[in-house]
This record gives sequence, structure tokens and C-alpha cells, in this order.
Amino acid sequence: MPQYLPMNSVIVNKRGADRVRKGHLWIYRSDIVDNGGCAGGSIVSVSDPRGNFVGQALFSDLSEITLRLLTQSDETIDREWWRRRILEAAGRRRRIVADANAYRLVYSEGDLLSSLIIDVYDDVFVLQTLSQGTEAVKQLLVELLREEFAPRAIVERNDLRVRQLEGLEMIAGPLYGDCPDELEIVQHGVRYIVSPLSGQKTGSFLDQRENRLAANAVAHGRALDCFTFTGAFALNLATACTSVLGVDISAAAVAAARRNADLNGATNVEFVEANVFDLLRELESSGERFDTIVLDPPAFAKNRSSIKAAARGYKEINLRAIKLLSPGGVLISCTCSYHMSEEMFLEIIAGAANDARRKLQLVEKRIQASDHPVLFGMPETYYLKCVIARVVD
Repeated sequence: MPQYLPMNSVIVNKRGADRVRKGHLWIYRSDIVDNGGCAGGSIVSVSDPRGNFVGQALFSDLSEITLRLLTQSDETIDREWWRRRILEAAGRRRRIVADANAYRLVYSEGDLLSSLIIDVYDDVFVLQTLSQGTEAVKQLLVELLREEFAPRAIVERNDLRVRQLEGLEMIAGPLYGDCPDELEIVQHGVRYIVSPLSGQKTGSFLDQRENRLAANAVAHGRALDCFTFTGAFALNLATACTSVLGVDISAAAVAAARRNADLNGATNVEFVEANVFDLLRELESSGERFDTIVLDPPAFAKNRSSIKAAARGYKEINLRAIKLLSPGGVLISCTCSYHMSEEMFLEIIAGAANDARRKLQLVEKRIQASDHPVLFGMPETYYLKCVIARVVD
């Protein structure tokens, strides 16, 4: 391995170096031995205490994540380097493009472009630069996207609180071109209206795209879609089920879901505004039964301290849903909480089935869509768990 310590060099301790060499892409402030007086947002060379080269990384002078690794090679990180990495990510999405015009083009660490997210909504690209390092090259990224993809517009959705940890402002707005307030996207034959500048996340929940297809493959009979938001799961269930009831506490979400149903001519789908926890109890009390139930709640566990409370919430909704399922009924249950491990989530569902005195058969374990790839060695890239199970008694 080359040994060098140029002016823009950071020395890290053995713990930080070993973490990177095992596949992780972050080095924390506590692992920094000497930051070399580097400027926040710069690209630096990283070495261990012996002077052995570790890699090159984005440097932050404020975040607890001081270094975000870009490469373990001694290569020039210039305009063409960024272009190549983006095009490599695009190449891995070629099969998706044939069936969907909305997908994640770059998934930060999962695509070895730490703290950078690029989403595509037809001819509008949405950019998130979540560290000082990617913020510093934001204009370069816009130029590269224009050159390689010729989009109608490029906007930023940098209104995430994580940017405050980097000393960056929260902002959303246009970076290039004319972005409409709304546009229509298509995913596997289902049409949706999205708002890149004002919708949830970057305009839609792209990470559930493949799980909706999996739900359609097992769905049947009368269906219930809990936390439906703008109706994406419900509309994917509609072609396989006799009827679908979508539920969300947000009036705006229900209105958007109804609009999407009209857009798709889905006449067997109904949406209601209600608290899911309350409605599940009411449906149980009234003796209702469903053949397919989807649970896709917002993240109950947003940090480690909230895991216990989150577990109770997941247990409650899964228990109620399992009780509502007819024999042979299918449960599609999701958690987007990174801090909720797969093992813990499976235990919660198993416990709910036991409390409901039902026998539940695991059909499939799924994760976020393939355009949100999980990087081995980087557990933070694995956050979405989706369990498909069947009642067999």
C-alpha cells in the first residue's frame, strides 16, 4: 500500500482505519488523531498512525462523522471521477428504467457516493447533498447531470435536519430548468402524481417499489392498506383484489390517494381518513375480516432510545391485523426504522401471531428496492424490512 502524507491529510487511529478496511465508509471524530487543519468540505487523504494509506474521503469539520470514504485507491478525484461514479450507478439501474420512470439513481453509501442521493422523476432530477463534502461539489454534480441525462429540471431537496449537523442550511428549490409543481410518474403500469419540491422525501417513497409488486403477487380477496399515504400499495393491490380499503390519518394524503385512484381508473379502491390504531380496533370489534392486509407505517424508531416504544407500536398493529385476517389471509408488514433490526421485527410479528392465537407462515423476507442497494460492511444502508406472511389456521 502506498504511504504518503500530503498537505490535505488526516491521520486516524487503528480503530477508524480497521473499520474502513472491513467495509464501512465512515470514520468518526473520536477516531481522528490529526485533522491536518483541513477545511470542511474538502477531499482529503486518510492515513493510519503508521503512515499507511487508508483511502480518500470527504472531510467535515462539524459532524460527528468526520470522514466519509470515497475510495480506497490512490486515484485522482476530479470531474471525471464523479462522472464515472454516477454513470456506474446509472448502469446498475438499466433494467429498472424499462418498467419505471421514477427510481433512485444514486443511493449514497450504497453506491459508494457517501452523502449523495439523486432521484429521478421522469425528466426531473432531485438532488440531496447531505454533507459538507457533497455540498461543495453540488454545482459540479448539476453540470454532470445536465451533460449526461439532459433533464428538464434539477431541484434540490436539502430540507433534511441531518444537514444541520454539517452546519448546512435546510433548503429546497430549483437548481436548473423549470420544475412543475406536479408531474406524473409510472411504476410498473401504475400512475401517480408527485410533487418533487413539496412531497414527502424527494416526492415519493421509491424504496417500496418492488415490495408493492411482491404484494400484488400474493394479494387476493378483500384488502386493507394501512398507512396508505398516497395509495401506492392500495393501487398495486387493486388489480389482484376484489376490493381495497386504504387508510391514512392525513386528509391531504387521502385526497392525493383518491386522485391517484381516479388517474388509474381503480373503481374497487376506497380511501378513508382515520387513525390506523383506532380503526384496527373498531374493525376487530365489528367482526370484519380481510384476505390481504398491508402495514406500512412511518418510522416508529427514529433513534435507539425509541426502540422500546416503537416495538410496542409495531406489536399493536401487527396483532390487530393478524386477528383481522381470514384463514389463508396474507400480511405484508413493513418497518422503515433502521434501528429496528430484522431479527427484532420478526420476533415482534411472531409474538403478535402467538398473542392472536394464529399460526403464521413466513412466505418471504424482503428489503428496500434494488435501486437502494445495501452495501456489505455498512449496516446503515439496510433500513427497510418487509415481511410477507400467511395465516395457515
